[in-house]
Amino acid sequence: MLVDSHCHLDYLARDGYDLEEVVGRAHRADVGTLVTICTKLSQFEDQILPIAERFDNVWCSVGVHPHEAESETDVTFDRLVAYAKHPKVVAIGETGLDYFYEHSPREAQKTAFRTHIAAARETGLPLIVHTRDADDDTMDILEEEAGKGTFPGLIHCFSSSDALAKRAVAIGMSISISGILTFKKADSIRDSVRDVDIDRLLVETDAPYLAPVPNRGKTNEPAFVVHTAASLAQLKNVTEDRLADITTENFFTLFTKVKRPA
Repeated sequence: MLVDSHCHLDYLARDGYDLEEVVGRAHRADVGTLVTICTKLSQFEDQILPIAERFDNVWCSVGVHPHEAESETDVTFDRLVAYAKHPKVVAIGETGLDYFYEHSPREAQKTAFRTHIAAARETGLPLIVHTRDADDDTMDILEEEAGKGTFPGLIHCFSSSDALAKRAVAIGMSISISGILTFKKADSIRDSVRDVDIDRLLVETDAPYLAPVPNRGKTNEPAFVVHTAASLAQLKNVTEDRLADITTENFFTLFTKVKRPA
C-alpha cells in the first residue's frame, strides 16, 4: 500500500472531478490513504472537512497557505488548535514561506508560519511546510522555534537544496517527495533526495498539480503517486514493494492520528 500524504481534493472537485471516482482510482492503484490539505481557513468547514468526513480513507489538515497569509487574517493559535481536535484533522498546514510568487508580504507569511508552528507544538500534529525560494528564512524560523520546544513535521513537495534537506532532517523533520522527482531537469533534486535517509521520506502528489512522468501535463490525482514512488525506489535502489512499505510506515509514524486501513 502507498499513501498520498498531500493532495487537494477540493481543487479536483472545483475542477469538476467526481471524487468518488478519484478516490476509487487511488484505491485500485493500492493508494490506501489520502490526506487532503487545507489552504484557506475560511474554507475549512464547508469545503475541506466534508471531503474528509465523506471517505473512510481520506483525512485532512487545517491551515493557511503562505499565499493566503495576508487575506486570511483570522488565523489564530486558538482556532487552529480547536479545529485540530476533530478526529479527521491529522496535520497543521500547509504553511511556510513562498518568496517566488510573494502573493502575501513576507512578514505576514512569517507571522502565520510561527502561529502554525505553535499549534503543531501544542497538538502534536505534524506541521506541513511549504517553502519556495525561501530556504534560509524557512529553516531559520523552524530551527528557532524548535529551540522553544519540539514539534513533528515535514517539508512537503521537496524542491529545495541539499542544505535545506540536511537542516530539516537535523531537527527531526521528514521530507515528502512529489512528481517533480520524475521530471527530466530535476537532477539536483534527485541528488539531494539520494542523500536523505529513506526512513525520513514520504511520497505525495500535490494533486491536481505536478503530475509525474508519464502523466506530466495532465491533471494530477492521488492514483499517480505510484509513479513517483517507482522513481524514488529506483533512486534509493530498493524494490517498489519495499519502498511502499517504508514510506507508508514513515507516514503512520509521523501522522499518528491517522487510522491504518483494514
